[in-house]
Amino acid sequence: MSKEVWKSFEENQITHSAAHYLMTIHALILEQGYARVTDIAKRLNITRGSCSISLRPLKKRQLVLEDDNKFLQLSDEGKRLAELVERNDELLEALFRDVLGVDADQAEIDACKVEHLLSIETSVKLSNFIQLIQTDKAVVRNFLKELSRQSTDCSHNVEECDFCQSVCFFEKAAKKQAKKKAIA
Repeated sequence: MSKEVWKSFEENQITHSAAHYLMTIHALILEQGYARVTDIAKRLNITRGSCSISLRPLKKRQLVLEDDNKFLQLSDEGKRLAELVERNDELLEALFRDVLGVDADQAEIDACKVEHLLSIETSVKLSNFIQLIQTDKAVVRNFLKELSRQSTDCSHNVEECDFCQSVCFFEKAAKKQAKKKAIA
């Protein structure tokens, strides 16, 4: 990896928090025809003051517009970003859940963590991949069958485990599964 690649993280169009504000405004407008600071704060379970402060940079960038009656709208760019992040979230959840077999709740959490970070190029390629995976082609069925056969057994010994190398990835997951089985 290039010494400078990690710096590209700072070049994201929006932050995780900003993405959720835009998506919340978008959802509220679709559901009830309007969005106010009070509605956003309630939906995100934060105070109105905190919400107002967080909306300032989005207003400054003209992603969020406010009329004289304090109703919020998304600019065309704000709406585009909200829809892009929502689509990325759907694609990532499908990848994690339907292709990789990640538990649905965990897939939702992980998708939320990275939904705003994908480039347009990666979003398009991921969309193409998910569309292919959702077909009923024999090659896809065979691929998914072979993928499901891949072992994730781990001896929890980093010297012997091909997955872990220096840190055991599966130790915490194994404990979590054992705990779930004990409860059930």
